[in-house]
Amino acid sequence: MSQHPEGPSATSDGATAPVRAAVVVVSDRSAAGTREDRSGPAAVEALRGAGFEVPDAVVVPDGAASVRGAIEAAAAGGARLVVTSGGTGVGPRDETPEGTRPLLAKELPGLPELLRRSSDVPTAVLGRGLAGVTADGVVVVNLPGSPGGVREGLGVLLPLLPHLLSQVEGGDHR
Repeated sequence: MSQHPEGPSATSDGATAPVRAAVVVVSDRSAAGTREDRSGPAAVEALRGAGFEVPDAVVVPDGAASVRGAIEAAAAGGARLVVTSGGTGVGPRDETPEGTRPLLAKELPGLPELLRRSSDVPTAVLGRGLAGVTADGVVVVNLPGSPGGVREGLGVLLPLLPHLLSQVEGGDHR
């Protein structure tokens, strides 16, 4: 397994281009500018450090429609991986899974199970985050809204991504 995920297309000099990823932060307060978002920058930093090409995080308000629209926009922009942060709890406006699920052609229930099981935070079991692959081959993973939860989740997820992305592209089992 390579340390840095590589995209399927070669650049003009024959090198492989980095995989494009996107980060979507789901927070009413951050979207309104009343709270600084810290989970998005944490996710972007971790993904860039792992070799992904990642623009700055996009912040949207809570709600299924805003989540779905942001994931669709990221996929249309060429992302092969979309990581969301926030909106996975049981609060009245926590609807990230509801915005994500209709986009998934294949759910990957083992990933969120592993993310919850790997957490040191007892309330992680209350998270409803999903993971899966869209019909267009975009991997989508819902992470919690805290910077620590994002760092912890990506620590679990990043080692699995080269194999997962290869499989989505039709790669052979290793």
